[in-house]
Amino acid sequence: MRIVVCVKQIIDPELPASQFRIDASSNRQRPNGHPLVISPYDENALEVALRLKEKAGGTVAVVSAGEPSAISALRKGLAMGADEAALISDPALDGSDAFGLAAALARGIQKLGIPDLVLCGCESGDWADRTVGPILAEALNIPCVSFVAQVDGEDGRLRMRRVVEEGYEVWEGAPPLLLTILSHESNIPRYPKVKDIMTASRRSIPTWSAADLGVEAGDIGKAAIRTEVQQLTLPSRESRCELMDGEPAQQVTTLITKLRERKAI
Repeated sequence: MRIVVCVKQIIDPELPASQFRIDASSNRQRPNGHPLVISPYDENALEVALRLKEKAGGTVAVVSAGEPSAISALRKGLAMGADEAALISDPALDGSDAFGLAAALARGIQKLGIPDLVLCGCESGDWADRTVGPILAEALNIPCVSFVAQVDGEDGRLRMRRVVEEGYEVWEGAPPLLLTILSHESNIPRYPKVKDIMTASRRSIPTWSAADLGVEAGDIGKAAIRTEVQQLTLPSRESRCELMDGEPAQQVTTLITKLRERKAI
């Protein structure tokens, strides 16, 4: 089975909110030298791919569309066990929405060779809009199953456990498919070995421009956006200390009253 995993490099979502900064002109986060990581659900997707490969054979490729720095995310994918990687990076992609990114990723995946299975995280760790995977499936003209927690392959078919509000649904289908992956105890990302990290650091990773992939200028960039972020702000934080007089029992009564006034209880 040939599997392609789409990964996105983002600012580490575990950073304290106080360290995030917004660029008002672009409505995006400022990197500010913060550590960059693979979006967490994308790592879960990569782990699913690697386990399927170990069980049934085949190859795993990782692909990313973004800044040149995303090469480090791809190297981690190689260190974890992917067989090949490719980066799509071009100033023409700047300002692209989910449709533009999906258009570029679709061409990149086709250049790698049409896979049996495409895996994406169910959402990115920064925007969490959950749209790139389904839009990419449409661009590739293959079925999409979203919010998949577990995947098993047997006799050329895939059996998927999909999370729904009431619990789980079990789906079955034949490749080609695109799945968006949730975090689950069965797909906790592995830690790459030091020797694999060193080997991955020496691997050559191709970088493709939009022109290399034949992506139309009208399909990417700000001019092609169908959705636009009007404003991005950080939540305001306000703290206040208030001392309560009286005996302990009276203080408790006062505290309960104030919490109810603020609808905290």
